Amino acid sequence: MTKPMAKRTKIGIIGCGWIADKMAITLQGTPQAEAYAIASRDINKAKSLAEQYNFQKAYGSYEELLADDNVELVYIATPHSHHYEHARMALLAGKHVLCEKAFTATTWQAEELIALAREKNLFITEAIWTRYMPLSQTINEILASGIIGTPKLLSANLCYPIGDRERLQKPELAGGALLDLGVYALNFAAMVFGTDIVKTTSCCAMLPTGVDGQNSITLQYADGKIAILHSSCMVMSDRMGIISGEKGHLIVENINNPERVRVVTTDYKEVAVYEAPTKITGYEYQVYASIEAIENGWLESPYMPHKETIRIMQQMDDLRKEWGIKYPADR
Repeated sequence: MTKPMAKRTKIGIIGCGWIADKMAITLQGTPQAEAYAIASRDINKAKSLAEQYNFQKAYGSYEELLADDNVELVYIATPHSHHYEHARMALLAGKHVLCEKAFTATTWQAEELIALAREKNLFITEAIWTRYMPLSQTINEILASGIIGTPKLLSANLCYPIGDRERLQKPELAGGALLDLGVYALNFAAMVFGTDIVKTTSCCAMLPTGVDGQNSITLQYADGKIAILHSSCMVMSDRMGIISGEKGHLIVENINNPERVRVVTTDYKEVAVYEAPTKITGYEYQVYASIEAIENGWLESPYMPHKETIRIMQQMDDLRKEWGIKYPADR
């Protein structure tokens, strides 16, 4: 991705959790962006992060940040359950939006936000960071070279033992492994194998609170390809993605934040290794993409089209329905 060269875009962050902290770190090393404002319902949290990361403004309400005419792009860093409300507030205030994954809790919320953004002629995109990373683009370039033949089988997993966190446990916070971790596995499969899915089979193990603690999803495609995906908030896994063809396979180390890609041929010899470029945190690429889109007057990013955000939200809605998981936002 070519980094946009222009004036610094003033960014406001809504929410002061750990993910806001990571974005704040990112902005310190991103010359195209300015860490301008941060807001929390707790003014002391906002002031603390503002001081730590040199934000110009700290606000004790989201409404105050959105009323600041200098804020150009708002990063939504609140729990999944609040993305719709807070992104909608930002759009109604005339702000472009970079909304953390999962984009919303449900498909209808995603559709309404995207429709509102188009009505207001504003940019909005989902901050699913792997979509914007250079190494993610490299994977498809390697596959297109034919070095492993025709990719036909894919496996991917993302598991962390984080099930004790409140946001993972509560249905009212759109909790569970799927929206927090499984969304990465679904996106990994989509980036490699596309969208022509003809059959989905799955199962999950529930937490006592009524959300999924871990799950297994198998996708079958029209041309015979199969993707097998696992996510869990109960265990720690190797986070690997493996893409196999008749001449060899690719090993992607950490589908959540790809670090390197190894190419293995039919004799099981490693013939090439592609390293991720040096990065700040990896979040910078979604910031670059957002600035690029805003400068060009685009309402969506080519790296994460709106139709893909909606399609994957629908996938997750359908999986939750099959598993019997209900959120308050469900219709």
